[in-house]
Amino acid sequence: MAGLWCVNVGYGRRELAETLKIHAERLGYYHSFSSMGTDTPALLAERLIALAPAGMSKVFYGCTGSDANDTQVKIVWYYWNVLGRPEKKKIVARRRGYHGVTVMSGGLTGLPGLHASFDLPLPMIRHTTAPHRLWEAEPGQSDEDFAQKLADDLEALILHEGPATVAAFIAEPIQGAGGVLVPPVGYFEKIQAVLRRYDVLLIADEVITGFGRIGEWFGSDVFGIEPDLITVAKGITSGYVPLSACIVSEQVWRVLVEGGAESGPFGHGYTYSSHPLAAAVALRNLDLIEDEGLIAQAVSRGAFMHERLRDAFAEHPLVGEVRGQALIGALEFVAERSPAKAFDPALKVAPRITRRCLELGTITRALPASDAISFAPPFVISEDELDEVVGTVRRAVDEVAAELRSEGAW
Repeated sequence: MAGLWCVNVGYGRRELAETLKIHAERLGYYHSFSSMGTDTPALLAERLIALAPAGMSKVFYGCTGSDANDTQVKIVWYYWNVLGRPEKKKIVARRRGYHGVTVMSGGLTGLPGLHASFDLPLPMIRHTTAPHRLWEAEPGQSDEDFAQKLADDLEALILHEGPATVAAFIAEPIQGAGGVLVPPVGYFEKIQAVLRRYDVLLIADEVITGFGRIGEWFGSDVFGIEPDLITVAKGITSGYVPLSACIVSEQVWRVLVEGGAESGPFGHGYTYSSHPLAAAVALRNLDLIEDEGLIAQAVSRGAFMHERLRDAFAEHPLVGEVRGQALIGALEFVAERSPAKAFDPALKVAPRITRRCLELGTITRALPASDAISFAPPFVISEDELDEVVGTVRRAVDEVAAELRSEGAW
């Protein structure tokens, strides 16, 4: 799992440790309030804009994906207030989406377990259908028709709420914690047509997909997404130090500047925004990804991983779906395959498989709100290690399947 989808360049990288030491001795900290700044965050911002999809202009730093998505919502609200449309406050996310666990981002996250007993989501948050073929598509439904159904669901929600009240839509290119859900072909093209029709901003949450995991620097490039705002974290430093960022389009930035002329500077920031040590590690981490060709390696190792997963599980009676792209994947377990029927959650099938995998020496993770386990190894994983991973998981799945039969639960 590369930690939590993040240790992309692998563990024990002396280059990152040495960078941290050098820069800690040079300048351990300075803030970015009151027009202050340091060199490494500025250099990193320049590099991020060069790598990001077209139209991006500025970078605002935080520490985690959660706080970055909170920042995105504040940017969106500020944007519409400056434009004289303060009624545009609602943010649409997707069921099974994961956007963090702070008060705003926890509500955007479409997993009920992160809402229960927290009074979440806040009243301005709405959720629409996830692109989860196994449970949301009709049997035999084409990608074209499934994508259209999902776009229609979004449009119906916006119309029900009133387009004048809907500010933004937030989406991961591939939904991670919600199940490694890969959208059907044409999905984002149709979604973006709906958003443009009703003047709704698009936030691409690239906390997992950014920096190469699905085969390009950004998942937006893979799926033809043209975001107004991009959220990044995790792979920006490969998890070695906390860092997140909101990448802001020129269109949004110009409005923020206009707002500052009337209401003063954008009143938002953290003690550790633009932390020089985190920025230095991020720059060195990006060097490693580029110099070692790790994005191309994520593509080739990912193709190998998915071939092995399909060989091992495509016909397995416990597996309803093998899915993913490049170096991210998942298995979802079902009681019946055709038509798909879910297990009773009380059986905790995926957690049992995860626990057995750990006993056998392979770390995976049972994803919340589904009987699925995930695969997101560091980009430096070898083919032999992937063979070991898949072989171990196959053994664990077979052993849990035998237990379920013996219990009369399957």
